[in-house]
Amino acid sequence: MTTSVLVLGVNDVASAVAHRLWSDGYAVVLISEPQPVVTRRGMAFADAVFDGEAELEGVVARRVGSVPEAERLLTERTAIPLLVVTEYEPLVHALRPAVLVDARMRKRAQPERLRGLAPLTIGLGPGFVAGEHVDVAVETSWEELGRVRWEGANRPLAGEPRPIEGLRRERYVYAPLSGRWRTQRAIGELVEVGEPVAWIEGPGGEHVTIAAPVSGVLRGLTRDGVPVAEGTKVLEVDPRGANGQWRGIGERPRRVADAVLAAVRQWRAGGSQRRFAEPVEMPYERPTEQW
Repeated sequence: MTTSVLVLGVNDVASAVAHRLWSDGYAVVLISEPQPVVTRRGMAFADAVFDGEAELEGVVARRVGSVPEAERLLTERTAIPLLVVTEYEPLVHALRPAVLVDARMRKRAQPERLRGLAPLTIGLGPGFVAGEHVDVAVETSWEELGRVRWEGANRPLAGEPRPIEGLRRERYVYAPLSGRWRTQRAIGELVEVGEPVAWIEGPGGEHVTIAAPVSGVLRGLTRDGVPVAEGTKVLEVDPRGANGQWRGIGERPRRVADAVLAAVRQWRAGGSQRRFAEPVEMPYERPTEQW
């Protein structure tokens, strides 16, 4: 019998998890809020929320409007069904997945308690405590990337981004105010430092221009028309330019996805009583870029 998995989120990590589990034969359903603030859309399924479909390394996610449509698509296995909702718990009760993965990566938010909503619940990133919020907590920090915890807390949010061409947080732009994000640019376009890329329409009629922080390729760009909150990451430039990565699954999300798969396999094999599993070994060198 195929194991059913519900993945919360459509960012690059959630998309990598869905892609990995789907490719391994699991019945995966993606859940998204109506207007997700996702920057790395070329490395995620996020655009399916708006366009109806999105492709990531040969796998398609397709937006559907109901649980029966999702179940039909799971039977056909032509695409990962994506449901857009404001509250996810009713869908959990309707779909009754064997595994529930919270991959929303809400780094500064207090995690919700998911234990009991599915036979196996998994939380990714800072704040999750295995045995409290979820059954399994998967580490996303570089220091312990891929560690699968059956007990205890993931590392707190800390540290600076990993450098690319010597640049860390300088590569990013965070919304200077809350409002509606507007842009006519596209992921993958080349930009020069100081070049206008987008603007934010504030609630009081403000119009704030957002410029490229460095020269390079647009790796992350929030979708046009999406409301953003002050302090939200809205733009990212890869200073490697044409040699940078702006599409496909990144190395860090891939390693997290492999760790999730390892946890699910261990649970299915009845090995969930181990205190923790070692980080998943991967056949490539530890990456030097920030995810």
